[in-house]
Amino acid sequence: MVETQSVARGDTGRLFWESTRPLTATMATGHTAPCCPLPSNNRYKMSHQDVPDVVAYPLPQTSAYLPRSSSSVAMVSGLHPTKMNCTRIFNLFCLYGNIEKVKFMKSVAGTALVFGKRLTVCVSKQYAVIPSQMFELEDGTSSYKDFAMTRNNRFTSAGQAAKNIIQPPSCVLHFYNVPPCVTEEELQRLCTEHEVPGFTKFKAFDAKPSSKTISGLLEFDNKTHAVEVLTVLNHYQIRIPNGSNPYTLKLCFSTSSHL
Repeated sequence: MVETQSVARGDTGRLFWESTRPLTATMATGHTAPCCPLPSNNRYKMSHQDVPDVVAYPLPQTSAYLPRSSSSVAMVSGLHPTKMNCTRIFNLFCLYGNIEKVKFMKSVAGTALVFGKRLTVCVSKQYAVIPSQMFELEDGTSSYKDFAMTRNNRFTSAGQAAKNIIQPPSCVLHFYNVPPCVTEEELQRLCTEHEVPGFTKFKAFDAKPSSKTISGLLEFDNKTHAVEVLTVLNHYQIRIPNGSNPYTLKLCFSTSSHL
């Protein structure tokens, strides 16, 4: 379980985080549903497709579903016990809001699920993520991490936020901020080195001769593979020979369903 505040916090099967944007429950299956009702004119509400009723409305009037509009902490369950950590939680959920903190919470053995299962996201009863009772995750990293000062949050200003498209998981990933010298083969090798699924189709967008970076699309066999690759490789530091600073690989879900 993890809790994130856009703050995040969690355990091996559950996470919490806190966000500065309206929370949406985006499942590994590609279905997207709001964690709480959004106004009809909300700019973050999906409008280009019919959204399945992953969350039924009206919400049951129980303590678990009562609105908590003042809480910026979300809880996520259904996480892989060995493949997920605070950084990978950030890599996925930063597409939907600024993540400030992530904290895993110890859960009952066997509750964590594997990639391909549905992630459950809901507004937490907690109003802040507190760095207490920290422990070491299975990959050796800490169960808590503060992302408040990271440059990889994508909603830090109105101008930056306007460039983002709130998009549910797709089998096609959009990549950008990649040095022009990086080839399709090198990106495929990057997937192999990090033990994530490789892409089946590649498309590079035309760039100006003076451009310092390139962008394009990567298609995978299914949405699950795309989600796994994004959680692992989003914000990967690409270093080039004689380069002074690394390039931060940026990934997001594409509006394209296939190439």
